[in-house]
Amino acid sequence: MEWARPLTPLLEISGSARTRGLTHGQAIAGRLRDFLDDSLARLGHLTDRPVSLESVRPRIAAHRDAVITALPDLAEEVDGLAIGAGIGRDEAWLLQLRREILGYNRITAGDCTSYATSRRAPVLGQTIDLNGNLDDQIAVLAVSGPRHRSVVLSFAGLLGYLGVNDAGLAVGLNLVLGGNWGPGVPPYLAIRHLLDTADSVEHAVAILHDLPLASSRAFLLCDASRTVCVEALACERRILEGDKLFHTNHFLHPDFGARDELNVFAGNSSRRRLEAVRAVGIPAADDIRGHHRLLAAAPICVRDSGDIRRERTVAAVVLRPDLGELRLWPGDPSTANEHVFSAAHLPHIVGN
Repeated sequence: MEWARPLTPLLEISGSARTRGLTHGQAIAGRLRDFLDDSLARLGHLTDRPVSLESVRPRIAAHRDAVITALPDLAEEVDGLAIGAGIGRDEAWLLQLRREILGYNRITAGDCTSYATSRRAPVLGQTIDLNGNLDDQIAVLAVSGPRHRSVVLSFAGLLGYLGVNDAGLAVGLNLVLGGNWGPGVPPYLAIRHLLDTADSVEHAVAILHDLPLASSRAFLLCDASRTVCVEALACERRILEGDKLFHTNHFLHPDFGARDELNVFAGNSSRRRLEAVRAVGIPAADDIRGHHRLLAAAPICVRDSGDIRRERTVAAVVLRPDLGELRLWPGDPSTANEHVFSAAHLPHIVGN
């Protein structure tokens, strides 16, 4: 295990699915136990409804059964995570399902702004906006999966969140709200599966069409020749494609617009961030200062209001699929140092 800084471990995980989970869980066992003890992975801080592990066990079991059927390799890895961290099986699955257990929150201060292009050199950038003060739970996973090696951003024991693989595929995401959320594959595990197995944007799109997703999302996919956004609403998928793509937190495909459940005020915030990032445009792939300025500036970077229930920017990333590279600014990107993880999975830190 390598460390980029005390709060951002780089975890090398390889071997069988069970072994990968064991390694992951052992490396951050104390952190995961403390997180689970904090009002059940901080879920109690984010809702007015009583929440306990007993109350959510039936929902966890339904999702777990769906993942076992669709992605048995990753289901085995989650079980290995539980053993490695010394936590219960349901607790390990809860860490993969926090967003689904929490459900809709139609009033959001922000929830990720993303962009990508394959023109000249491919690049994907985005902020990560989350509630729950999760910047203390960031880790980077250097994964040797069934088909590909990848660099994966993770929070609090998640097997996946976003990342880039050695086939030259980068995957980002945005929360969108619509449809009925129910038992299925959580989008974060779907992204990890894409990075483990997909050879290209075309391959990733085909995989997403067949996965029974638990909740709505927009998946931004980029390789050297193609940039695509897959909007997922229940069992339906819509494709947005272009030289340059931008996304925030409302549906952009006209087929889904009338079914968007985002609160009007949150929708205005989403549209304001979309207009802001489009106005700046996408810097050249190697213009890291330009990407950082874009991702660290308001309104794209959502500042901390002091309310744990409100989303804020807890990290920003720039992915280079042609280099197999992930650049990370953990915490508020306007004040964070830059961490670089390459295909060789050797980090270095660039001072401000």
